[in-house]
Amino acid sequence: MSDGIAAAAPAETQNRPGIGFFERYLTLWVALCIVAGIALGSWLPALFATIASAEIARVNLVVAVLIWLMIVPMLLKIDFGALGSVRQHWKGVGVTLFINWAVKPFSMALLGTLFIGWLFAPLLPQGEISSYIAGLILLAAAPCTAMVFVWSNLCEGEPNYTLSQVALNDLIMVFAFAPIVGLLLGVASITVPWETLLLSVALYIVVPVMVAQVIRRAVLARGGADALQTLLDRLGPVSLLALLTTLVLLFGFQGEQILARPLVIALLAVPILVQVYFNAGLAYWLSKRFGVAWCVAAPAALIGASNFFELAVAAAISLFGLNSGAALATVVGVLVEVPVMLSVVAIVKRTRSWYENRPASLA
Repeated sequence: MSDGIAAAAPAETQNRPGIGFFERYLTLWVALCIVAGIALGSWLPALFATIASAEIARVNLVVAVLIWLMIVPMLLKIDFGALGSVRQHWKGVGVTLFINWAVKPFSMALLGTLFIGWLFAPLLPQGEISSYIAGLILLAAAPCTAMVFVWSNLCEGEPNYTLSQVALNDLIMVFAFAPIVGLLLGVASITVPWETLLLSVALYIVVPVMVAQVIRRAVLARGGADALQTLLDRLGPVSLLALLTTLVLLFGFQGEQILARPLVIALLAVPILVQVYFNAGLAYWLSKRFGVAWCVAAPAALIGASNFFELAVAAAISLFGLNSGAALATVVGVLVEVPVMLSVVAIVKRTRSWYENRPASLA
């Protein structure tokens, strides 16, 4: 492994506390942002119009800064030196790679078309249906990064596997995100603004990864793993605050549509929930079929199910705008992320005895 924290990764990951107070109640904070955003959008329309106009090459400058504050602290946790340990858990890695890149984006495109484009279409604004589907595709096209460490820790997952899998997914995302999104949007007959898509990949994946790795190595060189953890602890609230501020802006622009159609959020949540449980279950079942140890299968199910919603929000805003249906669809992913992933954690822990084919009393 390439740097100081890599060698200490297992112990550090095992000693990491469980989900924090702000993360545990993320759904509540998002709900409050919905209320605050709608209220502020109604009271201060001129302010929101000014924010919306602060764009260069279709990139909103205010939102871009907020997205960076969200993403960079999360990418600081990624150690690309851990890629050397991928071969130690190659079966588990293979399962999650298959789910993340060959199943999840395509299953979401199918579920989005089924639910949003057909079953729920009469209940949704007709002009926004394709945009909603695009947002769901963006949500599923990138696997989760930082929060996966929390989920893995809660289900006693193998830390080396989690670290190496997340690093590998981030590396693949640099090259695969744009082609997969472009392909699926094209299949869904949604116009793909390729220049904007590639710009989004550069701004919200490539550059943040490079910046985060430079900062990470500099901090490790100066103070080691303890200094890096201290920095991560300090930046955690900043990242969450940036996320919540972005959501207030989004709902400030989406307020009219939400008030006119309050069922929109609930309907958008349906394909997201189905997709999460389907992919988690498939990853868990495949892991069992291939003889993967439970301590790897549990985080594999969580990595296969969770989404990099911060990137999805950023890409949706860049591609379709702050007040688009795509942006709203990605925000619904944020809304359901914590409770649904906690439920997956509970399921894999309760089924450990079944997975290992032993009496429940021994679990």
